[in-house]
Amino acid sequence: MKRLLSYRLRRAAALFMFALILAAAASCAASKDTSSATINVYNWGQYISDGSDGYIDVNAAFTEATGINVNYMTYESNETLYTKLKTGGSSYDVIIPSDYMIARLIGEGMLAELNFDNIPNYQYVDEQYKNTAFDPENRYSVPYTWGSVGIIYNTKYVKDVTGWEALWNEDYAGKILMFDNPRDAFGIAEFMLGLDINTEDPASLKAAADLLVAQKPLVQSYVMDQIFAKMQREEAWIAPYYAGDYLLMVQENEALAFCFPEEGFNLFIDAMCIPANSENKEAAEAYINFLCSPEISGQNLDYLGYSTPVSAAKEYMSEELTQNEVAYPSEETLERGKVFLTLSTESTQLMDSLWLEVKTTDSSGSYLLWGGIVIVVIAAALVLIMIMRRKKLAKRRAGYKK
Repeated sequence: MKRLLSYRLRRAAALFMFALILAAAASCAASKDTSSATINVYNWGQYISDGSDGYIDVNAAFTEATGINVNYMTYESNETLYTKLKTGGSSYDVIIPSDYMIARLIGEGMLAELNFDNIPNYQYVDEQYKNTAFDPENRYSVPYTWGSVGIIYNTKYVKDVTGWEALWNEDYAGKILMFDNPRDAFGIAEFMLGLDINTEDPASLKAAADLLVAQKPLVQSYVMDQIFAKMQREEAWIAPYYAGDYLLMVQENEALAFCFPEEGFNLFIDAMCIPANSENKEAAEAYINFLCSPEISGQNLDYLGYSTPVSAAKEYMSEELTQNEVAYPSEETLERGKVFLTLSTESTQLMDSLWLEVKTTDSSGSYLLWGGIVIVVIAAALVLIMIMRRKKLAKRRAGYKK
């Protein structure tokens, strides 16, 4: 998909000003004391329109409309976000996790309940994205985007991709990328094996781990945001990743294509939340309100390529995107989509442990074998040197000469 830059330039100024007026009016729902606040926003990398290519700079527009400054930081995975929040030492006001992670954060008391009086634009969120399994009472989250996981591949080198098995194809050895987070990686292996992607059966999780170990010799590297450069520059040929990011990559390399695997794929919702220890809750709610207004959501997601949970936002998006079958798959395709649910603490810990094993050993165990041999040889050599030195010292003490 090519961005219609001339289309953007024709209407950018009018939309920008109109959006500022509406956002400023909506922000009045928040306390006047928030006007000089600074909020810390922690989001996925490359997951907000930043003013490039003639698109809106969302954070700058929010500051212009409300007077609230934004300190914007990024992470690469839900697990990275969780670890940062759990270990403490940092205070964030707005975070944007995925569905299963939101449920985990709610369960552990790590999110604040939202005051929807400060988020009037919540009315524009489509009903199908409310009362979700991860936040059934709509108390802790406001949908930001929805999307899917599939296979991105370069048609110059990779042909006839229909399912996840392409990521185990030896013809692409050294040119395959893989997710650098356990939930997405295990989900792919579970689809391959015909397992439930929310299984907590230890034997099933071990089988998925074994399949990932078997894949490892073919994998160039485990990546998250690094995928952009590697796929765009053709350093790698095939990788699993998010559909919205594919729509960014294909603008830089038209040889890239996207496949919804026939075995099934992950469907997800990413949503805006406020951590329980936020120090600027009302200002954070003003930010959430701003991002889910139709005008801002439309302009933001027109840049991102992800799918909007606010149908009214499509009025402010290019028709090329709203009719794109990667961003908005058919109902038939969506039927193959499956949602991640939160796993128990025990199953999460087991998956994390197995994932560590995947990343530290290969399929044959040769790395550990040769590593062990090297360690033994070095240790034996050191012992031998020490023995020889002691013998020489003993001889000297006994009055012997060399």
